[in-house]
Amino acid sequence: MISIPNQQLKEIVLKEGLLDAAAFDVIVEEAARLKQNIAFTLVSKNILTEGYLYQILSKYLNIPLADLQNKTIDESVLRLLPETVSRQKRVIAFKRETDGSISVAFENPMDLETIEFLEQYLKVKVRIYLANEIDLNKGFAIYSRKLVEDFKKIIDDNIGLSIRSGKKGEDAASEVPIVAIVDNIIAYALSLHASDIHMEIFEDMVLVRYRIDGVLHEMMKIPRAVHSAIVARIKILSALKIDEHYKPQDGRFRYRIGSDEIDIRVAIMPTFSGEKIVMRLLTSSTRPLSLQEVGMLDETERIVMENIKKSFGMILVCGPTGSGKTTTLYSILNLLNRPEVNIATIEDPIEYNIKYVNQTQINPAAGITFASGLRAFLRQDPNIIFVGEIRDDETADIATQAALTGHLVLSSLHTNDAPTAVPRFMDMNVPPFLVSATLNAVIAQRLVRKICMDCIHTVPLDKELIETVRVQLKTLGIEKEYNPPSMVYSGKGCPSCNFTGYSGRIAIFEVLNVTEEIRGVIISPSFSVDKMKAVARGQGMITMFEDGLRKVEKGMTTIEEVLRVVGD
Repeated sequence: MISIPNQQLKEIVLKEGLLDAAAFDVIVEEAARLKQNIAFTLVSKNILTEGYLYQILSKYLNIPLADLQNKTIDESVLRLLPETVSRQKRVIAFKRETDGSISVAFENPMDLETIEFLEQYLKVKVRIYLANEIDLNKGFAIYSRKLVEDFKKIIDDNIGLSIRSGKKGEDAASEVPIVAIVDNIIAYALSLHASDIHMEIFEDMVLVRYRIDGVLHEMMKIPRAVHSAIVARIKILSALKIDEHYKPQDGRFRYRIGSDEIDIRVAIMPTFSGEKIVMRLLTSSTRPLSLQEVGMLDETERIVMENIKKSFGMILVCGPTGSGKTTTLYSILNLLNRPEVNIATIEDPIEYNIKYVNQTQINPAAGITFASGLRAFLRQDPNIIFVGEIRDDETADIATQAALTGHLVLSSLHTNDAPTAVPRFMDMNVPPFLVSATLNAVIAQRLVRKICMDCIHTVPLDKELIETVRVQLKTLGIEKEYNPPSMVYSGKGCPSCNFTGYSGRIAIFEVLNVTEEIRGVIISPSFSVDKMKAVARGQGMITMFEDGLRKVEKGMTTIEEVLRVVGD
């Protein structure tokens, strides 16, 4: 994000009426404490959106926005700059003007040194535009398409070398071809922004699939002959037993790409045909996202903000594995991270390092579990406690006691929706009166794919889809009549989104705000989830499906995608 002198940014913010001078000075101190860019802090603290920030910066600096998501990048112009230069300088060359000058999108258009360097390198005049993260990533994605071709060729070439060498298993694991195959499979996945790599062995080949934006895609097939060597290589990297082939094994290792280190979790499982490998790629974002960036619309954000201002109680985020719970919790933690509070976390794994937050990784071998870590933290005088996941009765009991005795507890739970978190806690032997007394709010979420901004277009809404939506609303017990828009948005499919029509993901939410009426339902002898849902609906709670429909109308995602994720 653009780095702008404090005084200039202060003038902009004050002129726009976003903050007064004293409040801005507090933000400056907070950014310095967290070692963050001030603009980052303004966005992550929900003071303004990233889009609005760039609009006012463009107006103030008198530099036009690049807006590359709505423009075509001339690939021949883009490649006038090598990818290494483009990434290092954080610039994208995207158009040649009629006067021969080159239009360049800059992350920091006030960097005179970079401007001078580019004009000398390109030997033409440079036209300066202000770029945001989306603009830069669109350009980098075009570079990545060429990398993909290179990765496939390198993998194919090294498979041939490995087969010709005749070495197998552990003997081949440290040989250059196998090392290159594994390195490039990982690098290829990272270039496509995959979250997981699946390597599945069958009778005649090994199938490699990547999970991209939550959906598995078949990427390549590898000869079975190199499978044992690849497995051995990954076991060596993960410090697992190379000679164990009949028991599941879990491990992890770090993979360096450029100046970044990626944490990779490895799960190996014996199957009928051999050992299957799944690798989870844990890439840290440059900063925690704001609640708006993770997908919260105004009313949802308001309820969450009201509840995180409370000094005690419990806030739960619910959903299956891979639904973005941890990202939402980190966003909340970032909002709560102030000098006057002591925050302690117990996580598995630590996915993002937050300054001035005491983060602990669980380690069962050393006796550090969610329950034991939570118990130890209570002796450390915390104000806010983050428990990665409540999995068992003991953790639930300690978390409830902590929330009851003056601590704000944040955690996650595996349930299908927000209301069923209440009976789930009761199933873990937490008495209803304690659930009622400690629970502040329950957030349930799923991730849906976002429409690709490079190929977005409007389409008429299919009648069958309209009927499917109405059936789904009826299934959820929602009597409100669905009035569909005449046109909705969709992605045509283009090189930027690998011809899927989608790029990136955003969350859809439902929030159970635990009001006095809800507390009364929880402690009632005739408690039922349906009764609690009815009271919550009467107070304005919307379901994840309805939140998804709102995001469809705003052009963020499609009805098909919402139905895929939450449809019955």
